Amino acid sequence: MNRSIFICFMFIGISVLIIVGCGTANVPTTAAPKYNTGLTADEYRNDAFRELFPLHWASYMKNEDDTQMTRFAGSVPHRMNDGTNPLPKGYKYYQPYLKNLWLGFPFMYEYNRSRGHTYALEDMLAIDRVDKYTEQGNLGATCYSCKSTTVPKYLAKYGDAFWSMPISNLVEEHKPFSKHTVGCANCHNPQTMELVITNPILDEALLRVGIDWRKAPKNDMRSYVCAQCHVEYYFERGAQGGVQLKPHFPWDKGFNPQNIYEFYAEGNSEIDGFKGQFADWVHPVSKVPSIKIQHPEFEMWVDGPHGSAGVSCADCHMPYVREDGRKKISSHHWTSPLKTIDQSCRTCHADKSAEFLKERVEYTQSKIWSQILVAQELSVRAHETIRLASEFQGRRHANYESLLAEARELTRKGQLFWNYVSAEGSVGFHNPIKAMETLAVSVQDSSKAVELAKRATNYAIAPELEGNIKKIVPPILEHSRKLQQSQEHLNSHQWLQYLPLLPQAERLWDVPERTRNK
Repeated sequence: MNRSIFICFMFIGISVLIIVGCGTANVPTTAAPKYNTGLTADEYRNDAFRELFPLHWASYMKNEDDTQMTRFAGSVPHRMNDGTNPLPKGYKYYQPYLKNLWLGFPFMYEYNRSRGHTYALEDMLAIDRVDKYTEQGNLGATCYSCKSTTVPKYLAKYGDAFWSMPISNLVEEHKPFSKHTVGCANCHNPQTMELVITNPILDEALLRVGIDWRKAPKNDMRSYVCAQCHVEYYFERGAQGGVQLKPHFPWDKGFNPQNIYEFYAEGNSEIDGFKGQFADWVHPVSKVPSIKIQHPEFEMWVDGPHGSAGVSCADCHMPYVREDGRKKISSHHWTSPLKTIDQSCRTCHADKSAEFLKERVEYTQSKIWSQILVAQELSVRAHETIRLASEFQGRRHANYESLLAEARELTRKGQLFWNYVSAEGSVGFHNPIKAMETLAVSVQDSSKAVELAKRATNYAIAPELEGNIKKIVPPILEHSRKLQQSQEHLNSHQWLQYLPLLPQAERLWDVPERTRNK
């Protein structure tokens, strides 16, 4: 099959997948209500909508609740790698190797369970991934794109130069954070309250796969508005033909991890904004060019049981509720449906009890959770095996270099695959079959990497890798920008010694206590 025909079939396939996934066929839909709010078309202040829609505002403000956990997640912020400390610092369901696996990338400093959308802006600025030891923060303004309502305003003012502006330049303009965090204008036309896409990156990604959201039915829009942020993305490279730090969704080959892995293998400067193989960073221990998957809820959901059946994100996460005793609205408390099973689940599954449905969800999640941990442990073992093989000075295999190169590529793929599942917010429930298959591929590829790296040394390093991986490579519990200024800390773990010692410094700026909505 020549390339043009293949691409044609690929786009048709993706389009069919989206249409089937979003379920326009056989899904009853109601006409979207239209309002005349009297607001301007560029209104982005959340509190401008409070008096106009008091019931919706009241449900939106429930996102302030950061005290309710489900079994595996919930809204209590805590460190995702910490099972040593109780809430709110750690939690019994944790991923101990996250700092090891993201070593050399800012996620190694801090990665927390997120709170509600009303905290998005504040928490993004407060996290240690933003370098407060420099004036500019070492991250771009692109980070505001999924945390605030202000991006259309800044794009109109600065154009594509906005994405790479220093993140610290716009902190003051976003105060009070409650007024500009994720809110009404992200998903609604401020004048008519119709659902709209305000993130130009999603608009571009959908058009590349043949979808114009402006012609989409309401049911599809009830998922597309969530796909503005709940997706995998990367940042384009200015030096490789892209727009520096502009987000880009890697959907051109499809939504599955294999499609995304293949996309990152060979970029086209003009279309993709990078050239050759893409990597977020190179792992300092193994020298594996690695990908940090973000939060691919849309990609996981789109061909899962609910997505394929035409059940939208909003159907479960924004169920219809009655407020003030009579009026029915779509809840704007974006949280786990496990907290609203009667409204979210039993609307369709009325023949099952809430207790039964909760048990079935947790059964699925518990199986997937255990496999996430297995896949991560094998990924650590792969990095460690490559480290030992790279430093091996004995008699090497005749194909030493090619065996190590293949081991690194398999480790890169294994990491992308487990991260696709672990970074997705449902613990695989959005698509259990895909989640399990993805983790199985990760385990297989990491295991192959271990075998190849051992073979490169004629198995001379094998005795060093026998036994429990947690004794061979202990999980890193504590690491931060401040700790990386201490040689004593770097000497405390064999992997931390591959990081550079940072100069002693004090914080130059920080994010103050929030100004809550009043």
